[in-house]
Amino acid sequence: MTEIPSRWKGICQAGQEFNSSLCNKKIIGARYFNRGMHQAGFPSIEMPTNSARDDEGHGTHVASIAAGNYVHGASFFGYANGIARGVAPRARLAVYKVMWYGGVSSDILAGIDQAVADGVDIISISLGSRQFELYENPLSIASFAAREKGIVVCLSAGNEGPDVHTVRSGIPWAVVVASGTVDRWLGGKLTLGNGKSITGWTTFPARATIRNLQVFYSKSLSACNSAQLAQAPYDSIIVCNVTNGNTDFDSVMKNLQNSSVRAVIVIAEDPSIFRYNSFPFPGVVITPNEAREVIAYAAGGSLSTASIDFQLTILGDGPRAAPALSQDSSRGPGMSYEGILKPDLMAPGVSILAAYSPYATDTPTIGNNIYLWSDYTLLSGTSMACPHISGVAALLKSAHPDWSPAAIQSAMMTTANHLDNTNQPIREVNGTVATPLGIGSGQVDPNRALNPGLIYDANVQDLVNLVCSMNFTRKQTQTIVKSTNYNCSNPSSDLNYPSFVALTHSADIGRVVTRRFKRTVTNVGDGAAKYRVKVEVPANTTVRVRPHTLVFQKKNEKRSYIVKIRYNADIDTHHRAGSLTWIEQSGKYTVRSPIMVSAAADNFS
Repeated sequence: MTEIPSRWKGICQAGQEFNSSLCNKKIIGARYFNRGMHQAGFPSIEMPTNSARDDEGHGTHVASIAAGNYVHGASFFGYANGIARGVAPRARLAVYKVMWYGGVSSDILAGIDQAVADGVDIISISLGSRQFELYENPLSIASFAAREKGIVVCLSAGNEGPDVHTVRSGIPWAVVVASGTVDRWLGGKLTLGNGKSITGWTTFPARATIRNLQVFYSKSLSACNSAQLAQAPYDSIIVCNVTNGNTDFDSVMKNLQNSSVRAVIVIAEDPSIFRYNSFPFPGVVITPNEAREVIAYAAGGSLSTASIDFQLTILGDGPRAAPALSQDSSRGPGMSYEGILKPDLMAPGVSILAAYSPYATDTPTIGNNIYLWSDYTLLSGTSMACPHISGVAALLKSAHPDWSPAAIQSAMMTTANHLDNTNQPIREVNGTVATPLGIGSGQVDPNRALNPGLIYDANVQDLVNLVCSMNFTRKQTQTIVKSTNYNCSNPSSDLNYPSFVALTHSADIGRVVTRRFKRTVTNVGDGAAKYRVKVEVPANTTVRVRPHTLVFQKKNEKRSYIVKIRYNADIDTHHRAGSLTWIEQSGKYTVRSPIMVSAAADNFS
């Protein structure tokens, strides 16, 4: 890599098991913050690896996703084998360790503030805060200061789904990221003796020999507890059913390790299983539909045999369409502030392969006492989704150094894809269509984001006006907006944002409600352009846009439009999705914004 830019002010802070010489042209900064943890009443805690070194693996994993360099032959014990790289592999990294048995607000604030002072361009935050009020949340306070300096802040939405109103840090000045599945299936091929084959899911971390063994199924033994497993034939493949509610995947795996069976076929429909990287016993997971043929075949007794091949990686739209919204990805409206639609975007966050720390103790096992280690592992969560967006933001910052954080965010949002790889609307893992409360604008599309056509821009004063409209006290407002260079003379909740949310408050129920929005777009396309609006109208709603056409004479010219959303405020259809898209007349650009008519928080209290 080239020389470190002279504007960089960061350091490589030495500490336990971490020498300052370990930084290089790739990792150009490393710091750690735990003074607040000690001063908050935990002075007796012995810090695990009291330095910037990652001893858990989470930080290594997310950093690798955002900006990891090219690594050939990366895999998770043979699964997802190939060349690994981060989204922005030529970007430099500075790491700020702020979590120790959890974390305290002062350490989080100190870490982000130091990153700003050091001169970072993008801040990727894969952690949450229990404080959801914007004037108490350290992520809110510190990210506002970062935006003042032109820094894009990306934040994981949280893993408290699938219920709505679970995005704890719904921060208007941060890019909040949801988690979705990828078009990669990690599996094992189950081949029955009659020639029928089923590709099940597995991450069993070895190439086990499971050849022509008896398939055993008994409904009375299918919970596969220890006593039941003792009755299974020796060296058989047992069929266990975790859909009946009397057992679960973890219990079955634990019981199998003390049994005399050789492998397992697990019948399951809980989507959370497909997030696991722990599969300590040879076997595959299949669906109840697939299981019918297996159970019927197993009725043949000892003549019914099967084989299992492991370490398969299947790409494309089978066996499931992708992306799909992860079940546990937090949903909006945001708990911090619900007047801006959150999350903003979705990115890959389920079974993501990335680098891992050799010091981590949470590693895959085979059986009870064989612990494995790999340079790369599979992890799931919005923590993994967030650095994908951070990496894309870094690429956009490099391509368009004059763009503001709002412009970069807008480019990612308005070019995001709301369709999956079968060209159907992105769905929840249970098959229902996902709404913007889960996926925001949709799955990020880095290539399209480089040239979005139009952007929705906003400056710091616009954000100040938003804060001033929130009915905070003067002290609360100043906690967020520290600078005296701004004022509250023009408070406005109508931020120039690339999405729309019309809230239904409990007092609105039974009424017809109209919400008005003003938006201004900037032409960042090739030059003169003409755009026409297309609206997908939410149910029981009317949407009026004026004007219908936007004409630009030159690049960087601005045009404004008004949107009026009128709807029946009825609780039975309190979450209704639509969209507003500006389409350039040649078809080169489509600039899409989600519309969400949504129940406000006071409907749930």
